[in-house]
Amino acid sequence: MKRLITTLLVGFVLSTQAEEFRYEPDWGSIRSHYKCPEWFRDAKFGIFVIWGAFSVPEVSSEKYGKGIYQESWTRGGVNPWSYHREHYGDPSEFGYKDLFPLFKMEKYDPVAWASLFKEAGARYVVPMADYHDAYAMYASKLTRWNVVEIGPKKDIMRMLEQAVRAEGMKFGVSSHLALSRGYYPKRDPDWDVNDPQYQDLYWKPIEKGSKPSQEFLDQWWARTTEAIDMYEPDLLWFDFGLDKPGFESVHAPILAYYYNKGLEWGKEVVFQGKNMNKTKRVDGKFVQDHSVKSFPEDLIVLDLERGRMSDINPRPWQTDTSVGKISWGYINHEEYKTSGYLIDELVDIVSKNGSLLLATGPKADGTIADESKAIFLEIGAWLKVNGEAIYDTRPWKLFGEGPTKVSAGNHSEHENVDNVAADIRFTTNADILYATSLAWPEDGVFRIKSLAKGNPHESRELKSVYSISGGKKAKWEQTDDELVIRTKGGKPCEAAYAFRIEFKK
Repeated sequence: MKRLITTLLVGFVLSTQAEEFRYEPDWGSIRSHYKCPEWFRDAKFGIFVIWGAFSVPEVSSEKYGKGIYQESWTRGGVNPWSYHREHYGDPSEFGYKDLFPLFKMEKYDPVAWASLFKEAGARYVVPMADYHDAYAMYASKLTRWNVVEIGPKKDIMRMLEQAVRAEGMKFGVSSHLALSRGYYPKRDPDWDVNDPQYQDLYWKPIEKGSKPSQEFLDQWWARTTEAIDMYEPDLLWFDFGLDKPGFESVHAPILAYYYNKGLEWGKEVVFQGKNMNKTKRVDGKFVQDHSVKSFPEDLIVLDLERGRMSDINPRPWQTDTSVGKISWGYINHEEYKTSGYLIDELVDIVSKNGSLLLATGPKADGTIADESKAIFLEIGAWLKVNGEAIYDTRPWKLFGEGPTKVSAGNHSEHENVDNVAADIRFTTNADILYATSLAWPEDGVFRIKSLAKGNPHESRELKSVYSISGGKKAKWEQTDDELVIRTKGGKPCEAAYAFRIEFKK
């Protein structure tokens, strides 16, 4: 009831603000009123839906549509160039556009999807509005290449939006359209990508390194604001591309447009972008390039792709990654991560003031792979028991302790190794401190050095330690070297193990 009253009050205040204040398309105006919504800071875990015609072949990755025109490109051991010609034909006769009618989603059940996502413990869901391939996954009136006219023949976005909101979760959309103008290689004049009648999908030939034309920027603006207006998303997520040179003229305007819409709708909205952690490849590794900036970090929620922070970030941020190691979209040869690995990742991210947006790629028939379902349900089962150490929490003075280091930045997850029991992560909620170990110690004894007697982080006297994972009080001893927590029996759950630590008043 208290949360409901707060939500209604926020809506009333925002509606009033909509009449009194409008964001202007400049950083100063936006900065004068912007604050990251508390609902997002509380949510911690969301699900990303990466869907599209690229799932029809079920091989390589979500970049299959680009790969069939790029001979040397391979992902997951599959070369789309060869695969496409063997199974579909030459792109002069059967190009990427011809996969859209095969993307039927005939078994699509958005109510079942939303129920699964809710059971997984997600607080928000973000389906893709459009990918780099320029196909609209919603009922766009601005392009014939959309799900109502070609493919499923229904507004699958609206159906999911309604199902997600019926489950009480927040609904967002993601945009990947900024890279669409140069997405398809056009080397062979006989390929369909060079046919003028399909230019509204494949776009015109462009020079390498060129900036977007005003015509493209106008199209990008129209498509982006169309999706915003149609679905009123609580969260708007942008992929790489919008941060590239040439898009500067739309940065402040699109941010102001969306935040003003939030005022009109009477709700707090979240804008996410990747630009502030722009990466470049140096000696085979991705490193941060701080010379490239577009959206000020204090005005958006920074998103890291397949990577994390190494320490607490003063502002809320997010990791987006996938249940699979190879692709974002569905492929039949995926290498799936374990739920234990992903739970550890969630705990680590939350301890550093972040949230996790975990992607799955549905099949072309509209079903979600059994492997993805199992991962979601296992994460959900863990959160049902240990969720109080995750949801509604904030970082402590330290994110944690332990020997295992996390590689920071975009595309760094492959460098990370499994955690050990000495890897502890902290979160807080009011006066309660949560400590979560990322592995089970062989002797069943947890040791937390940061909470030793006389530690510089916490002056209050310890009152009790409760094993959230085990559902019972734990025996503990505070020594000059560490806080020792002893448990009886075996593992109470899989993956991480959470403790509630309370202090005397």
